[in-house]
Amino acid sequence: MIFDKLINYLKLDKQEFIFQFNSHPNYPSALAFSDTLNFLGVKNDAYELDKEYWDELPEEFIAIVENSFSLVKKSGNSYSVYSEKAKTLNKEELYKNSTDFVLLFEKTESAENKSAFDFKPILYALFAVILIYSAISQTITEAIFNLLSLAGVYISLEIFNQKFGNVSTVIGSICGGGGSAAASQTTNSCDKIIKQDKTSILGLKFADFSLIYFTGIAVLGLFLPTTAYIVKGFTFVSIIAIGYSLYIQAFVEKAFCRVCLLIISILVGQLVISILFFQNSPLGIGAFLLTAILWVLIFSAVLYFNTLLEQKEVLQKSNAKNLRFKRNYELFKSQLLEKEKVEFQNTETFVVGKKDSPLRISIVSNPYCGFCKDAHKLAEGLLEKYPNDISLQMRFNYTPDRANEKYTHLISDLTYIYHNKPEKEFLHAVEEWFETRDESKINQLSGGTVTSENLEPLVEMSRENSNAGLNFTPILIINGYQFPEKYDREDIVYFIDELIEDEDIS
Repeated sequence: MIFDKLINYLKLDKQEFIFQFNSHPNYPSALAFSDTLNFLGVKNDAYELDKEYWDELPEEFIAIVENSFSLVKKSGNSYSVYSEKAKTLNKEELYKNSTDFVLLFEKTESAENKSAFDFKPILYALFAVILIYSAISQTITEAIFNLLSLAGVYISLEIFNQKFGNVSTVIGSICGGGGSAAASQTTNSCDKIIKQDKTSILGLKFADFSLIYFTGIAVLGLFLPTTAYIVKGFTFVSIIAIGYSLYIQAFVEKAFCRVCLLIISILVGQLVISILFFQNSPLGIGAFLLTAILWVLIFSAVLYFNTLLEQKEVLQKSNAKNLRFKRNYELFKSQLLEKEKVEFQNTETFVVGKKDSPLRISIVSNPYCGFCKDAHKLAEGLLEKYPNDISLQMRFNYTPDRANEKYTHLISDLTYIYHNKPEKEFLHAVEEWFETRDESKINQLSGGTVTSENLEPLVEMSRENSNAGLNFTPILIINGYQFPEKYDREDIVYFIDELIEDEDIS
């Protein structure tokens, strides 16, 4: 199922979306699609709505058009539909080709695609340096030759990335993405030729060798006219690639690919420039060895990253299938209810959030526990995301005869802040403590004086923890049920909606 245009429009991380969608236990249902959007920060509500009411829908909504989840945008009397490709339909065509399923969504800040690292600014900067150097130090024909090499590198990189599921707007715009039948046929031709390339040399496809070739030529072009003889030789060799590509398009696939034709045009342009303007220079043994080393390095680098990304893709697919089993709510629920329910008497101390919420999360922890920081961050994040559905109790283990003076003062300061200041300030104090581990800062937040609070409720709470066998920290308790040991604490985010609505739990 492909919905590149939809993912692009919502500015989602495509790889993350596909991973979460594929690993959902109800994949590939509408529920899985809706839950994935919610998980990535796109709040949405799904409905089965008769077509007679569709005129009342907002300007933008998601529907299943031609068996694919699609973004639908009203535009006058027509509708723009974005899925695998963009197209324009009138009302009759939209109603005929879509189901009654509609999904109304609201984008939030967290829905923005935040890549860990964007290599493109570095690539653009490198291209700019090469072009400036060529313009200053080389002739106009040599500079044009280098410009064509960089264009080839860029297009080849886009194809290389697209092979591993990344959306390329450049390739999409070249291949066409309009609503016409011709544009759709062109897009399909590009996909067919690029993705179904049967060439394989050490796992590399024909398009991968395009990246190797243009990268090598771009480097050699910096040393023109010294490398003119070598460069001209490679441009002559490219005739074989041109012929092979045209043969595959014309006689095997019987469809022409605009991207492939663009690369062929670049190769032909470089061939003409090398024949007309490059003068042969003596080929020394040093230049030959450096050229050989250069191609070996580039080939090895592309082969390495290709193998690495292929392995990553295989692992992601395997992990997604495994997670469908792990993220099955009924399985999680059976594990959650496996242990005996813990009945706490002290349910008022250090409680934040909506007191009568259907989901009550308790976290058994210790302020000096190194692993408790992440657990508190997770629980407080859930409280922030579901303020009307979750309450959180922080059940710090505190025993006076085992606690030192610093711990007693810290617990006393936190107790003072809890009783005398707004809830947000208490949560801030707990967060500040786990970030800094500085008792003096918590004391300042409490007012800067030595507080002497009644700590008996915390002593009683610690006694309850001990009697229930909750001695290790951190431990999450969900409505009295201990979070299953077979799951990671972070897995709770996958089940939180079901837990809120499950009457057996709440």
